[in-house]
Amino acid sequence: MTDPPFERRQGERRKEERDRIRQFEQRIEAEQDERRRLALQLHDGAVQSLAGIALMLDAVDHAIEEERNDEARRVLASAVAQHRATIQSLRDLSFNIEPVALRDQGFEPAVRELADRVGLDRDVRVDVDVASAEALAERAQVTFYQLIRVALDRAAGRKPARISITVDDAEDDGARLTVTDDGRPERRQDGIEELVERARHLSGTVSVDRGDFGTTITVVLPGYVARS
Repeated sequence: MTDPPFERRQGERRKEERDRIRQFEQRIEAEQDERRRLALQLHDGAVQSLAGIALMLDAVDHAIEEERNDEARRVLASAVAQHRATIQSLRDLSFNIEPVALRDQGFEPAVRELADRVGLDRDVRVDVDVASAEALAERAQVTFYQLIRVALDRAAGRKPARISITVDDAEDDGARLTVTDDGRPERRQDGIEELVERARHLSGTVSVDRGDFGTTITVVLPGYVARS
């Protein structure tokens, strides 16, 4: 006769194996989604912009040949402006793939530098308490840093006097990011989709609490991705 505890252990092992397979499949799906997102950004952004610049330079060449110098200078100025914008878009894309500041400085110094820059540019006080994030896995740190960057930009747009950023422990050895501001409340969901999409890549969840005294964005990553 089979020992019931043995059957129970076997059932638990099968469940753990199914959970590992499910987590692996979710991770693969998230990576595929991210590759598609980056490819779409490149095609609709930099590639289209460079194609437009090439057409403008052709127009400059024709204008010079026909001695329409004023028109050539005007079109060339537009091409230069678009070229600079394209460089910035590629820098932003590179930053989203691999934040250089995070790699070179570590999580807490990089977040403090980002917070100081936003504070000066937007005239807002930004408090940072993220020391516990230094113990997180690299991919969790990268995700949190990118989420902070997006959330800070959204929070600053609400014209707050103060923004706070904290990272602490969540249930089951997970990690929680909280970004709170006291700016004017807004009912729109603008910008939240990007947070949800980025968090989903690591099976994270995003919640938003809007009230009369500000907005709180909370992101929770499960323990199996936050610590490993």
